[in-house]
Amino acid sequence: MSTRQGGTSLAKGIVVAAPRSGSGKTTVTLGLLAALRQAGHVVAPAKTGPDYIDPSFLARAAGRDCVNLDPWSMAPARLKNLAAVQATGAELLLVEGVMGLFDGATDNTGSTADLAQLLDVPVLLVVDAERQSQSVAALVSGFAHWRPGLHMGGVILNRVASMRHERMLVEALAATGLPLLGAIPREAGLSLPERHLGLVLPGEIETFDTFLAAAAHAMASYVDLPRLMSMATPLAPPCAPPRPLPPLGQRMAIAKDQAFAFLYPHLLDDWRAQGAELSFFSPLQNEAPSASADAIFLPGGYPELHGPRLAAAARFKSGLIAARDRGALLYGECGGFMVLGETLVDKEGRGHAMAGLLPVTTRIDRPRRILGYRRLIQSGDLPWPGHLNGHEFHYSSARQTRLTPLFAATDAAGEAQPPMGAVIGRVMGSYAHVVDAA
Repeated sequence: MSTRQGGTSLAKGIVVAAPRSGSGKTTVTLGLLAALRQAGHVVAPAKTGPDYIDPSFLARAAGRDCVNLDPWSMAPARLKNLAAVQATGAELLLVEGVMGLFDGATDNTGSTADLAQLLDVPVLLVVDAERQSQSVAALVSGFAHWRPGLHMGGVILNRVASMRHERMLVEALAATGLPLLGAIPREAGLSLPERHLGLVLPGEIETFDTFLAAAAHAMASYVDLPRLMSMATPLAPPCAPPRPLPPLGQRMAIAKDQAFAFLYPHLLDDWRAQGAELSFFSPLQNEAPSASADAIFLPGGYPELHGPRLAAAARFKSGLIAARDRGALLYGECGGFMVLGETLVDKEGRGHAMAGLLPVTTRIDRPRRILGYRRLIQSGDLPWPGHLNGHEFHYSSARQTRLTPLFAATDAAGEAQPPMGAVIGRVMGSYAHVVDAA
């Protein structure tokens, strides 16, 4: 059970990590969340880094909202406070890592290991055992001892081929002295479909509940869940939160549906705590933003998959124009920036008319992945500090006429990037997803 300090229920924490991407840590984390929930435990989920997709899956599995803990974009005080608030009232905070355990930004910061050490919680290492046997011991030992001060709590072996294979792995790992919490056999049903930005959203997968049940059964059958719970260590209690980003307005209308799904819960919580009234609307349902809104936020998502519906959403688009005409602030991130433009060209090369509030054409028929953290200096009228941290992750590209860019940008290593986005009056947007103040 959770410990108590000063009358506040405090959870313990574990970070689920892996030597590399593709090891199965998302499947393991989802299965653990569902299995522990079925066993009667209250588990709070979190995701390392700026990823939007995994948190939606983790929230479904846990039955609780998921937060992002981004050790590159967020200050230590922000991270510790977010983790503590997220964990309050739960027995366990289960944090899914990102990429490999020590992989971070180009400035060598922001890794899953950085977060685990900052929160002072153990790492559960998920190792893909496919195509190896005794060598697993060298791999695990190397990860366990690479960084002094990092607590490697235990190991889960994934994709084990047979009982004989498992015996070889177990015997090899015995020399490391690290606890083995489970060995999960290779099963075809333990995988999720993907698209160009990663996994699809859980609401788009008809078989997601079947997958989740299979993952929970696998974890309950092959992982020592009581030992996992006992391995966790207490988190620090909530502290005074850092100064949050101000809301874009006091009456914010926020697009939210399958085309505009990339929202950070910590920002919404910050804005509510500062007294902002948040309303939500669905452009895909041709809903207009509230007529009383003094700010409209179009977040990222997958508008390129819904070009015809957005082009036909006359009420939605006229609502944006009316908001601009009455002086409201209109701000779009990534997919939202695309929709503020004139035309969106889909992967088949078909153009779809968007809101037309920025002279920008975006297209995804010539995909080129652009990915990375960004330090941003704004030139628009956003009520935020001048220096911001964010990230960029898209396959589309934008063509625009000569406009004032919204942000000057550098990457994590400080190298200059092309100016980002566009500003016309109080209409503005860019491909950057803002995470926090710099």
